[in-house]
Amino acid sequence: MEFCDECGSMMKAEEELWVCGSCGHKTPKDPDAEYVLTEDQEASEVIETDENSESALPTTEAHCPECGNDRARWYMQQIRAADESETRFFICTECSHKWREDDN
Repeated sequence: MEFCDECGSMMKAEEELWVCGSCGHKTPKDPDAEYVLTEDQEASEVIETDENSESALPTTEAHCPECGNDRARWYMQQIRAADESETRFFICTECSHKWREDDN
């Protein structure tokens, strides 16, 4: 595995070059080095989801401040520093209103 000297991201192999997927920096491969090639993921290992699909999210009892419904889908996301807790996001199952709840 090679990492970009410019930004530190993982490099991808393209013919005789290492190419950074983040910044585009290119570095020639060492012609004397031996590389282990792996197969791409099996199609059965890949889980496809619709980016806008909220139906896959778990549901819980949560009071919607917009419509008063007591059921919402939820997910957690790290939006602050890694040493702070995650933020819980809720999406109302009735009106699709989205709100968040922080641990304080």
